[in-house]
Amino acid sequence: MLDFIQQLVSGIALGCVYGLIALGFVLIYKATEVVNFAQGDLMMLGGFFVFTFIALLGLNYWLGFLLAVAAMALFGMGAERLLVRPILGYPQFSIVMATIGLGYFLRSVAGMIWGTDDLKIETPFSTGVLKIGDLVLAYDKLSVIVATVILCGVLYLFFNHTRLGTAMRATSENMLAAYYMGIPVKRVVSMIWAISAAVAACAGVLLAPITFIHSNVGLALGLKAFPAAVLGGFGSIPGALVGGLIIGVIETLAGFYLPQGWKDVTPYIVLLAVLLIRPQGLLGPRIRKKV
Repeated sequence: MLDFIQQLVSGIALGCVYGLIALGFVLIYKATEVVNFAQGDLMMLGGFFVFTFIALLGLNYWLGFLLAVAAMALFGMGAERLLVRPILGYPQFSIVMATIGLGYFLRSVAGMIWGTDDLKIETPFSTGVLKIGDLVLAYDKLSVIVATVILCGVLYLFFNHTRLGTAMRATSENMLAAYYMGIPVKRVVSMIWAISAAVAACAGVLLAPITFIHSNVGLALGLKAFPAAVLGGFGSIPGALVGGLIIGVIETLAGFYLPQGWKDVTPYIVLLAVLLIRPQGLLGPRIRKKV
């Protein structure tokens, strides 16, 4: 039972990272109906930024955290303005290929700048454990869970209790209607890309204590976060987090209890099973088209 609880906490921590990356997928898709396949690589870039600020420049952890998030927010706005906005209105395949190309570009540049070695960041939570009787829980795992809960609370308050958040929700519901109501849609979409990149940076920072950062980590985690978004219901913000938690927990438990090889396969088996029962995902809205 103690092993199960420890593996469950590890799975929830990993699922929080998947959920934050999936949240970036969903935010951009809801606003622009664009699937950003470079979302995992934005997380990777955020991890390298925080490594630069903390490990190379010697800045305080919290200051490095904030600078990395701010840098990624600016990068997200720039990517939307230079890469996505000029091809909006063209076939979706063009935008998909552009985001895939952006991911390859970011991985190549990261490899040239930071190298291909695995990097690790020392944080205030890298060492230490919480003991509850015979149960031992690592601070690095607990810090990921707590930080994700706080971040989700901040995003909830922002989207539901600020004018900009309301404008973003209106834009995601109907971009044309929002434009006619006087909402600066282009500026709002840029802000959504900025928030998505900032959330990805938070995922990269939270991932740093529990694994290594390298140029391909974004691709590997992105391939798990995208199914998490689909599992929860693509277009549902709570669904992205729920899907991430389910994928993380299943992957961790499968890696501990099942033979080697099942760890990477089991989450996709669960995804297919859920989609057979609920094609719209666990929390996705049921949409039907009459033909």
